[in-house]
Amino acid sequence: MASSSTKETISFVIPCYKSEGSVGLVIDEIEEVVSERPEFDYEIVAVNDCSPDSTLDVIRSIAETNEHVIAIDLAKNGGRHNALMCGCHYVTGDYVVFTDDDQQCPMNNLWDLLDPLIKEEGDGGGFDVSIARYPKKTQSAWKNFGSGVNDAVATWLLGKSPDLKFSNFSAMKRFVKDEVIRYTNPYPYLSGLMISSTKRVCNVDMEERERTIGTGNYSFKKSLSLWMNSFTSFSVKPLRLATFCGFILAFLGLIFAIWVVVRKIVLPQVALGYSSTMAALLFIGGMIMVMLGLIGEYVGRIYISLNNAPQYVVRKIYGNERKNDS
Repeated sequence: MASSSTKETISFVIPCYKSEGSVGLVIDEIEEVVSERPEFDYEIVAVNDCSPDSTLDVIRSIAETNEHVIAIDLAKNGGRHNALMCGCHYVTGDYVVFTDDDQQCPMNNLWDLLDPLIKEEGDGGGFDVSIARYPKKTQSAWKNFGSGVNDAVATWLLGKSPDLKFSNFSAMKRFVKDEVIRYTNPYPYLSGLMISSTKRVCNVDMEERERTIGTGNYSFKKSLSLWMNSFTSFSVKPLRLATFCGFILAFLGLIFAIWVVVRKIVLPQVALGYSSTMAALLFIGGMIMVMLGLIGEYVGRIYISLNNAPQYVVRKIYGNERKNDS
């Protein structure tokens, strides 16, 4: 899938899971939208994240008849961000676009998303990463709450601007992709990797589509796992917060001890309250367990990373001559 010497290439990465009825429509729409700008070539890398339905059969049949499409079959389910990292290793384009397999990403706004990367700085461009921003999200209330928490954590840990919002529909330049794939640990968080690679990041406002086929695959467990990846992979601030809490609790314990001694001297007949003592013990014990759990999370991830646990395992690649080079 070598690009023409006179054309820039747009690479699309689609993580696929339980999308047998929609991923083909997504690919068709990509081809339709890209055809509007014949000065660009394109390639599509569809990554089957060990989907239990017929998603692999769909993308494999497309890849075997369409020279612009590669289908990658993963041996185990690693989650959306691991599938995206896999796709990033196989794309060769000047611009890389991440999109979902369920038609919710507004592909008709592709050129709005890419314009900040294509245009020069004086023309409203000069950016390295462009992310769709939806004024109104169509997901459930608890997912909106989770997105808000994730946004707050990213702002605190990664130094992200509070005005910058993350979404699944995003694009980046090739050099950012090359920097992103240098991350080899098994806990990738694409949004964090992108904004860690460059400060020239922008949002493009557009409307998110309603889901028309299937149901969402992001469970609370998967959302929590992604949140932990963002929480522990790019900063030691949580450990510093634990240390700060330890100092605060030690200081409060010292004040309480002084107060107990003084009270005993002044009012020796007054017995210490059982309830207040138990409340203090439970609170301090709970804080200690939270801090130990946080430290254990870091240590566990270090251990797994040192054992070279893979981000993804490719079973087979379908379509295109590059499958023989893998």
